Amino acid sequence: MCSSRIQNKSSECSYALRENKEVEKLMRIKIINVPLTDDGNMQAELDRFLSANRVLEVEQQFYSTNRDAGWSFCIRYIFSPSSAISTSAKTDYKKVLSEKEFETFSKLREIRKQLAARDAVQAYIVFTDEELANIARLPRMEVGQLISIKGIGDKKVEKYGRVMLEMYNEMIRETTIAEK
Repeated sequence: MCSSRIQNKSSECSYALRENKEVEKLMRIKIINVPLTDDGNMQAELDRFLSANRVLEVEQQFYSTNRDAGWSFCIRYIFSPSSAISTSAKTDYKKVLSEKEFETFSKLREIRKQLAARDAVQAYIVFTDEELANIARLPRMEVGQLISIKGIGDKKVEKYGRVMLEMYNEMIRETTIAEK
């Protein structure tokens, strides 16, 4: 029962649920506590989670301890690997990045699309948007700097990093020449 786990700020458990004996889905339980003193962050987390997942059931219960009080939500939902990507809120990189960084980010996305088409893979396999945004934030666009970004290792640098930087530098040269 979820109410026995109210003291946890946010916890999760899972177990396999068989449907049609061939399709295995994961049903998970997530507990989200929203204290009465919440500044809106926990409520926003709850809203994001509910909108991003296939929810089966929500139970709520008021809790009170010596330190705080609030509402505890026990959420039963179906987990699927494709929904794991959408559980986090979409980032609007135009708002997050500076104008110059966003311009670089946009050019890197064009290059990523070309590399993905070349290798017949999804674009996120080449670099995720988050990785591209972090590349755009680098003070210098150099191969050695790429390794410092979370999610980019030696193999990705060898397979895509060097080529992407060469294509980016060529794109900058062409833009500079066209502007003159």
